[in-house]
Amino acid sequence: MNNLASSVLAERFSPDTDRDYAMLIDGDWVQSSSGQTFQCVDPFDNVPWGRIPAATVEDVDRAVRAARRAFDQDGWGTTSPLVRSQLLRRFGDLIGEHAEELAKIQIHENGKLITEMLAGARTLGPQAHYVAGLAENIHGRTFQSLIPNTTAYSVREPIGVVAAITPWNTPLGLLSWKLFPALAAGNTIVIKPSEVTPTSTLRLAELAMEAGFPPGVINVVTGFGQPTGSALVSHPDVDKIGFTGSTGAGRAIYKQAAERIGRVTLELGGKSPNIIFADADLDDAVHGVMAGIFAATGQTCMGGSRVLVQDAIHDEFVERLARATRSLRLGDPLDPSVDVGPVANRAQFQKVLEYVEIGQDEGAELVTGGVTRGDASGNGNGLFIEPAVFAGVDNGSRLAQDEIFGPVASVIRFKNEDEAVSIANDTEFGLAAGIWTNDVGRAHRMVGRVRAGTVWVNSYRLVSFNVPFGGFKQSGIGRELGPDALDAYTEEKAVWINQGNRQTFGRH
Repeated sequence: MNNLASSVLAERFSPDTDRDYAMLIDGDWVQSSSGQTFQCVDPFDNVPWGRIPAATVEDVDRAVRAARRAFDQDGWGTTSPLVRSQLLRRFGDLIGEHAEELAKIQIHENGKLITEMLAGARTLGPQAHYVAGLAENIHGRTFQSLIPNTTAYSVREPIGVVAAITPWNTPLGLLSWKLFPALAAGNTIVIKPSEVTPTSTLRLAELAMEAGFPPGVINVVTGFGQPTGSALVSHPDVDKIGFTGSTGAGRAIYKQAAERIGRVTLELGGKSPNIIFADADLDDAVHGVMAGIFAATGQTCMGGSRVLVQDAIHDEFVERLARATRSLRLGDPLDPSVDVGPVANRAQFQKVLEYVEIGQDEGAELVTGGVTRGDASGNGNGLFIEPAVFAGVDNGSRLAQDEIFGPVASVIRFKNEDEAVSIANDTEFGLAAGIWTNDVGRAHRMVGRVRAGTVWVNSYRLVSFNVPFGGFKQSGIGRELGPDALDAYTEEKAVWINQGNRQTFGRH
């Protein structure tokens, strides 16, 4: 056990996390105008902690007006890209210095594993540096004009005020996909974190202020979808919305934004296929399937929840997967030897259990798991569910079509490539997919035929800040990350220069 894990297991979290928190609006730390607060709940021991402001419509308006003033009047939108990149690099350095703290705060909020959250927190600093480099290289285009004596080119300009609405499963990682590019491009931002995980975002905002971002450039309002989130999405001074969350919530946001033609980037749900062919390395595939759906307690939009297995190896694979799943260790997410942590919150816990019942009612075979129990140390208070493996799943069932967002794998049998493609694409989602085969030709054919924004071959759930991420179909709109990450936070403006042509409209 490493020193970090030893220290935090001895005293799970510092008492100073159980305190009164404040929102960041226009450079000031403020309470809700209503005085109302809510609490976080640690899913490991199911104990409430902290007091976080519940922002009102008036609070949201104040934050958006601050962001608008910082963009329009204070000049953040026309700040030199060099200044923005320097601030981002300073921000990234501070994040790196506090990576362990940021990881622990997120675990206190959502119960995800230290191995995953610490690695993710340590990636944020380098990501900020990468995006800072993009800020220094924002390019328009020069066009060959088809009209004599004219020049045509384009420039990219910031959109304005951005609203970032983020989920509870990876609070800071998914915020960074929006925050860093928005700032690098010259936008101001108002962040609304999930009510499940607000304090990690507030701590990140403290580091941003320490880095030197001017008042109003970064604002954080905390609260629930109603009224806080809705007020932010519908605010007339919000020019762009970046949202990560469920497809249902994304659809509602899209409708609200459409009323005023607001720009949106939506990274939504998934029901991703993990396709195992008979020639695959079965040991690798079993571990890849577990990593794809159980490593984050199933709480990941890209989770490989539909496990498509070819006939010839189906029974053997199900037996291997069930045996390996039973060996997974549930426990304290701060313990690096633990494989599966608790479900992040009570509502999600109940939802997962309901889908275990639905799967059985639909006739699928529950091979293993799907029941509640304490963790490996005997803690019976946490929100723990044994990872579940279902076999004999019909791809048209709710078990196969609905995003459960929990540790539930649905095994579906297929005969050949054509049937695998048909099943894989028979869903409203298109976020990700995995292909397990040692046939190079088949791998390339499947990559081309599966409708998904990311396809892994002989691996699963790999993401990097220099590679774009996003979904097909109802899994989202737009792409985040990668070398073009700033495109979603800029507008392209065309410019025409007349080089001497006389204007001859009319008779005079």
